[in-house]
Amino acid sequence: MAHDRSPLAQPFPALPAIAGATPRIARAGYKDWGRCDLTFVELAEGTAVAGVFTRNVCCSSEVELGRQNVAQGRARALVVNAGNSNAFTGYRGREAVEAIMDQVAGNLGCAREEIFVSSTGVIGVPLPKDKARAGIEAALLAEVCSWEEAANTIGTTDTFAKGATATAMVGGVKVTLSAIIKGSGMIAPDMATMLGYVFTDAAVDPAFLQACLSDANQRTFSCITVDSDTSTSDTVLAFATGAAGNAPLVSADSPGADAFAAALHDVCRQLAHLVVRDGEGAQKFIAVTVSGAVSDESARRVGLAIANSPLVKTAIAGEDANWGRVVMAVGKAGEPADRDRLSIGFGGTWAAREGQPLPYYDETPVAAHLKGQEISIEVDLGLGEGRATVWTCDLTHGYIAINADYRS
Repeated sequence: MAHDRSPLAQPFPALPAIAGATPRIARAGYKDWGRCDLTFVELAEGTAVAGVFTRNVCCSSEVELGRQNVAQGRARALVVNAGNSNAFTGYRGREAVEAIMDQVAGNLGCAREEIFVSSTGVIGVPLPKDKARAGIEAALLAEVCSWEEAANTIGTTDTFAKGATATAMVGGVKVTLSAIIKGSGMIAPDMATMLGYVFTDAAVDPAFLQACLSDANQRTFSCITVDSDTSTSDTVLAFATGAAGNAPLVSADSPGADAFAAALHDVCRQLAHLVVRDGEGAQKFIAVTVSGAVSDESARRVGLAIANSPLVKTAIAGEDANWGRVVMAVGKAGEPADRDRLSIGFGGTWAAREGQPLPYYDETPVAAHLKGQEISIEVDLGLGEGRATVWTCDLTHGYIAINADYRS
């Protein structure tokens, strides 16, 4: 069932081609839909790879093999299947992934450990090996596609294609990053909670690329939530082809390393926000900023407790400035907090300060703020210097409608 485009949708940006990364799409027919559902990206020899994966213990074979293969640091191809997550499918699911890896490796003349596979969709149905094989054969013969076409192809319940780009100067050489992502539901930060792929022409040592991606992930993808559910398939991969010709980045001390890390963080932040903007049934984009915590990590956990609260999320959906629900969420977070130092605000207007409602509090500007699409919640714990921002969306009837008919 198709769903209306999210009211928070953003237009797809003009993503530059990345030398050494060649995307193609095909129709494998994993579901009965009239669209392409297999994405194939061929990567130049020597391409570095880094990845972060779900910590869900019921993860797919794609995640298990990807986690193993990323350790060797090189990639020649990416295959993404949409419509079937191939999770909780036992040996048949693993055989399907290994067959894909062998097929692509045979065509490219590389080790199968350099082939990365992701699948997304319904859990518990083995990926059909015949459809996967035919889809890859078609993709190998297909014309090069745009990043927007690739972004549309990896989607499932997504209502709009998501992409981001950034550039950086590395040792006097301009390097470019282009990235796509899918995600709309089953979104909660236990690494990342979607399928995301970053491609860059920068030359980066795999170990340093991994360090940059892990750091960016902690401050972006691991700070978003739609519904507190962590997928069995979550994967974010970064591929660096080296085609830009810069002196390879090998550590934080390399010339231009800071600029590259900042560009990667920027791209990941853009992608993370887009996933929240396409949260299933979402009508409002919510930023929860927590300050005054005992540490940044503690602030993040308090922010997530607020962002994951159904009571907070439904209050925002109903445009109700019920700050008592925020108090509740702070108190249940399991982090250091003091009721008598707690301050809460909406849209820059404080409703309560240091444990008490303000006697002069006027709800009028808050009510006006909550009628918009961009909502901010501010919490000051009054305990220390830790701070963090977490992003989420409201919880509406649309979320129930989408998930009640997901398999139909």
